[in-house]
Amino acid sequence: MQKTAMPVYTGRMSHIDKLIADMTLAEKIGQMTMTASDYAVTGPVITPVSEDSIRAGVIGNMLNLYGAEHVQRIQKIAVEESRLHIPLLLGYDVIHGHRTVFPIPLAEAGMFDPAAWEATARAAAQEATADGLHLAFSPMLDVARDPRWGRIAEGPGEDPFLGAAIARAKVRGYQNLSLSDVGAIAACAKHYVGYGAVTAGREYASTDMSAGMLEEVYLPPFRAAVEAGVASVMPAFTDLNGVPMTANRALLRGTLRGDMGFDGVIVSDYNAIAELINHGVADDLAEAAALALKAGVDIDMMADAYRRGLPVALERGLASMADIDDAVRRVLVLKERLDLFADPYRRGRTPDTADALARRRALARDVAARALVLLKNRNNALPLGRGRLAVIGPLADAAGEMRGPWWGAGRPEDCVSVLTGLRQAGLDFRFAPGVQIEGADASHIAEAEALCDEVDAVLLCLGEAATMSGEAASRAHLGLPGVQQQLADAVLARAKGKPVIVLLFSGRPLVVPELAAGADALVAAWFPGSEAGNAIADVLTGRASPSGKTPISWPRAMGQIPVFFGQRPSGRPFNPNDHYTSHYSDVDNAPLFPFGHGLTYGAFEIASLRVTDEGATVDVANTGARAAQETLFLFTRQTRPGVTRPVLELKGFAKIALEPSARGTVTIPLPASTGPRTVFVGPSADPARLLSLAL
Repeated sequence: MQKTAMPVYTGRMSHIDKLIADMTLAEKIGQMTMTASDYAVTGPVITPVSEDSIRAGVIGNMLNLYGAEHVQRIQKIAVEESRLHIPLLLGYDVIHGHRTVFPIPLAEAGMFDPAAWEATARAAAQEATADGLHLAFSPMLDVARDPRWGRIAEGPGEDPFLGAAIARAKVRGYQNLSLSDVGAIAACAKHYVGYGAVTAGREYASTDMSAGMLEEVYLPPFRAAVEAGVASVMPAFTDLNGVPMTANRALLRGTLRGDMGFDGVIVSDYNAIAELINHGVADDLAEAAALALKAGVDIDMMADAYRRGLPVALERGLASMADIDDAVRRVLVLKERLDLFADPYRRGRTPDTADALARRRALARDVAARALVLLKNRNNALPLGRGRLAVIGPLADAAGEMRGPWWGAGRPEDCVSVLTGLRQAGLDFRFAPGVQIEGADASHIAEAEALCDEVDAVLLCLGEAATMSGEAASRAHLGLPGVQQQLADAVLARAKGKPVIVLLFSGRPLVVPELAAGADALVAAWFPGSEAGNAIADVLTGRASPSGKTPISWPRAMGQIPVFFGQRPSGRPFNPNDHYTSHYSDVDNAPLFPFGHGLTYGAFEIASLRVTDEGATVDVANTGARAAQETLFLFTRQTRPGVTRPVLELKGFAKIALEPSARGTVTIPLPASTGPRTVFVGPSADPARLLSLAL
């Protein structure tokens, strides 16, 4: 794919060159330094010490400062009171929304809808720039196949093709047609590269993989982001094959800047340059700073390594002024692309309108409903019929938890809880939490299960707290926290044949095979965001048909992890009639739910796979009683390529919406290829549901 070129600002380059020539060493390093604001009860603030540093020109970039009033005040110091009048670059973790919180990225990935991914990024950019921000530390593009890793919540799931599609859409959404647009925010593709493969799913641990695995699985989303014109890239905290990414010259200067042609800003992760000392590759800050600079890192986030280490590194001959000037130039060019020199106050000058907020809330409701995944629906337990409902569980009345991790500037009081959504939908229900999300107090379980006697159906709201996923939230046990399983067992036993619907809130697949077996309906609600309760009520009542899919294979047992559809074949593939083939002796090989699994309120059948110049085409019929939308996937398998290839490789996906009894066709473009291959099309990666055609 052709890279989308960033505009060349030849008219201002002389201005940037003159600035660099006029700078002292301290001012240059200031442009390479990013410092966080402090935080008070009233919001983000700047201390007098930081104000003096900005005035002196030794801090050129900040994070965690937002809000028009705060931003305008601190920008004025940089622009009007510093010697060179260089505006600040302000960044923030705008991960899945800003003021309006959208579903977590893993949930959004399951929509398989580039237009929706772009729309939520565009909405987040509009809110963030109205708060004075210039840089979003997003999208997170780490392919991950181990749900023990908490940051799987922030990424695209297990597949590189899906990750690349998300990368393109998110960069378009954040950056709009031009970074100079007042509502555009610079995107930052992170964490380059391999962070999602940390050992045993443990946060910040080492990564180790073959060159082929790196190229085929972990690099494609970043290549796509660069091709889309992403403005910045953040290296991972972790090492890869023994070389910390913050000092990985081969992958930063060689692959990223050289092979991919990335010419934007590389910004370190929080304190990552100083942590090169912990990695054991640097003895002090001077060596750490020199290693990061030589690798191509332009901005030091929160380590103060460049300010304290680079002057010493220059004296020792470990760093060069040419590399410093190159880094400063890239930072200033980004500020120029954002139009900060021409008008440093334009982002944050115009307050958000009530109409704009209402439109974004409507988008959040629609996207949240479409991100829910109906994993199971025995005997059509959903949508709910008329009657009284028992709502049980600690996540039912937990508006703040609906935001999930990395909720930006979203406030808990602005989120809709499950109870509020059900109430606004006019449902008749009784509620008891039964237990807390965590903790061992089971004394209120009897009170909760007693509600089952008074109702026609039961809604169990279970899962993780928002902070149990995300950074530094790896979990070795992926069952329900606390005594929630005890509550679930009691309710399932007491319901006595009444439908039990489980809403499972989490930032990752949870290993809950007993719960999945006992429930009549199971919904992966993830963390749906600001409009959670309303979106859930829309799906439960049938106002919206679920259409979300799992962007990651859902394990049935901890011992299966990592389980993913793109595994390579074995010389002894599983054969139930042969003990000496690849299998577990105590559990099925297959995941509990495959990649792409997700039910609707319709019933879709596909037939007649054929391949033409336009792509792979199938006939689709909705034989169900309700209108619904289905997502179909195109997989291929290469045969005899000289090396072993995965049994399935995702190459495309498409959607079709059909009324009851309606028929249609779906065509998915098929990438060109040399050599024989087999094409598969179906509603998931479950081999039993795929049509195949050998080419």
